[in-house]
Amino acid sequence: MNFSDSEIYLNSLGNEVLAMKLGLDNIRKLLKALGNPEENYLKVQVAGTNGKGSVCAFLDSICREAGIAVGVFTSPHLVSITERVRINGLDISEDEFARIATIVRDTSEKLVSDGKLETVPTFFEQVTAIALVAFAEAKVELGILETGLGGRYDAVTAANAEIAAITRIDLDHQEYLGDTIEKIAGEKAGIIHKGSHVVIAPQRKSARSVIDGRCREMGVEPRFVEVNVKSSRRPDDYSYNAVFNTGRIQIRSANRIFQDVELGLWGKHQWENATVAIEIAELLCNSGYQIDNTQIREGLQRTRHAGRLEFVGHYLLDGAHNVGGATALAEYLREFIHQPITLVFGAMNDKDVAQITEILFPLATTIILTKPANSRAIETAELRKLIPAHFAPEEVLVADSVEDALKIAPYHCLSGLMLVTGSLYLVGEAKRILRSQI
Repeated sequence: MNFSDSEIYLNSLGNEVLAMKLGLDNIRKLLKALGNPEENYLKVQVAGTNGKGSVCAFLDSICREAGIAVGVFTSPHLVSITERVRINGLDISEDEFARIATIVRDTSEKLVSDGKLETVPTFFEQVTAIALVAFAEAKVELGILETGLGGRYDAVTAANAEIAAITRIDLDHQEYLGDTIEKIAGEKAGIIHKGSHVVIAPQRKSARSVIDGRCREMGVEPRFVEVNVKSSRRPDDYSYNAVFNTGRIQIRSANRIFQDVELGLWGKHQWENATVAIEIAELLCNSGYQIDNTQIREGLQRTRHAGRLEFVGHYLLDGAHNVGGATALAEYLREFIHQPITLVFGAMNDKDVAQITEILFPLATTIILTKPANSRAIETAELRKLIPAHFAPEEVLVADSVEDALKIAPYHCLSGLMLVTGSLYLVGEAKRILRSQI
């Protein structure tokens, strides 16, 4: 297969959420048939509701500063599927992706023809296998793996990572993971196994209790992160550009103190994610990796994470796709954005859209509703029902496509900010369009 063929084939397997099959039997058989590539390097698996992608980004940047050969697997992608597989800071090439995808497809189909599997592995299972094979071939020392959904039955968990990290847990994907924080925490905690080294972000008491119970069951001693961050910003200190950063901060981990740190990712919620990444880096040091304070500091400062408080021209893109993400975005906007906001909004129909819009819509002066090109996207007519009563008819517009929404937005944002949010799929589509215009 060439790259285009590989994309067509993978997409033919169905939507990665709607067509997923929770369970590890298929992916384990696939990895075994591929020679268990995941056994060739140390692995960190990150699960959680919000922040797991940011933790992966921080840790990747820290490790590259330390000269560690590192592979990172994340999801979803924004523009190209190659974004999901990064080696030493670079997306896998289209040719390499296609070559390995062909190996994974052929292996999958042989497992079916031999009667070892009933159906070929899913989109996400095959992309996970592509990443793990790519990392082995590149001879990485460390694989950083972002959990796709949940944890216990997610394909990434089949890699049996030596280090497990769980970011803050909130309600999301309840139809798959359960309708309470405790049930969701139980699914996330499923990445913890006997012999794991574990880092846990601050959690609600109910979630922490579930995770702690899983750790006791597996006989492991977790590091529960206590976020001890102080901002150097004084109330009268406006010497930095408040739109683009939150000032310099002090971060205290279990064993180290970092003074006057500047993070490459914006928003106070990133302080917590950065602390989790530092704690993982300290565990790596215990495993023989050499990472000093300067490399951690430089790594934190140079971290980038597309689609999360990302400025592209005059647009701010943020994939706030659940209540926790919307809350973090709203906090950032209230503190640092003091100009009118034109909001381009679209979302998936399996999200708590009513609560997300309740958080974000009141912050906008103009709202443009649109529908991303995704089978799970909610109709704009449904979004219209969620508009607060105080909005005048001329302050709410509907665009048939994301491209039309981006064309409309500048005419309603002569002196303000254009914010694109509600879904990572929306953000990805917007990035593709904006990239073609630059």
